[in-house]
Amino acid sequence: MKAAVLREQSERLEIRDLDLAPPGPHEVLVRLAASGVCHSDLHVIEGVLPVPLPAVLGHEGAGVVEAVGEGVTRVRPGDHVVLSWVPSCGHCYYCGIGRPDMCDEAFSIQLQGSLPGGGMRLHDQGADVYHFLGTSCFAERAVVAEQAAIPIRRDVPLDRAALVGCAVTTGYGAVVHTARVPQGAKVAVVGLGGVGLSIILAAKLAGAEQIIAIDRVPEKLSLARRLGATDVVDASRSDDIVTPVLDLTDGRGSDYAFEAVGRPGTIEAAYGMTRKAGTTVVVGIAAPHEQISLNAFAIPSASRVLTGSWYGQARTEEDIPAILDLYMAGRLDLDALISRRYSLGEINEAFDALRRGELARGVVMFPEEGARTDG
Repeated sequence: MKAAVLREQSERLEIRDLDLAPPGPHEVLVRLAASGVCHSDLHVIEGVLPVPLPAVLGHEGAGVVEAVGEGVTRVRPGDHVVLSWVPSCGHCYYCGIGRPDMCDEAFSIQLQGSLPGGGMRLHDQGADVYHFLGTSCFAERAVVAEQAAIPIRRDVPLDRAALVGCAVTTGYGAVVHTARVPQGAKVAVVGLGGVGLSIILAAKLAGAEQIIAIDRVPEKLSLARRLGATDVVDASRSDDIVTPVLDLTDGRGSDYAFEAVGRPGTIEAAYGMTRKAGTTVVVGIAAPHEQISLNAFAIPSASRVLTGSWYGQARTEEDIPAILDLYMAGRLDLDALISRRYSLGEINEAFDALRRGELARGVVMFPEEGARTDG
């Protein structure tokens, strides 16, 4: 099969013919229909996030089950699935306390570049190729853990479903599970990529009274208004993005501020634009070595909550089908998130466009029989 392989950091992805071993026990073979192009993949390419290489990137995918390994009970051939990059084990401490997003086993495979149990199914002329986040869906097919294949309804276009594998679930969950935004709240969103725009969609769905969208790209600010933002702040005009939010909220600040960029400066700004006793949620992924600086006196005196949101604290088996039900009911405009579609051979062009800030979401398409992607 053809796959996009990253051999060294800062290099272009290389389209290679790889061997894919059949699924082992509790593993599933999926024929990909679509894969989203995410900033987390770009962070790996640029060396911001260290992972074992060579690897097949891609972690936001949807497709059709082709085969299952021994013991698989959750899906069967022909099922349509969304891939989850946090395949929670169900038995570790964090799964036991209702936080499958923090699953120890899922974190382990993310670091090792393998499937659960250390399995390696990707090979290039006999040499192992690492799995990225247990999904590696910049490829025509993927073998994933059974827990990573989330069955979905068959009438959902699979290019839209792919977005729910990461961006939409992360943004939706940050609003619904992490912040629990109530009706009538004032919300600020810093960064309008796929995750930030999904936060806006979810905040609108939650009934937020005011949604302030902040970005440097005019087209993204326009799209944010289309998706539900009531106000926009053009960050290209000034490095100070806190004062405009204070001005728009009568000097008080937002009840909830979401950072969806992953940079120390924007995290600090999101904290600064949050009102006293409000909540700042960091969703963006920063480099592991980076630090933020906060005023020590403000921590008790303003009594803001500062928290993170990993994969939107998702319970994927419940959240992914629920999100797609909302889409099919016309309540979440996932169509608007797709800026452009690419073939696998155009994947480096997709990342170039992402670097230039041109995409809410680019999607790599794998046209195959039975994999509906039209709307």
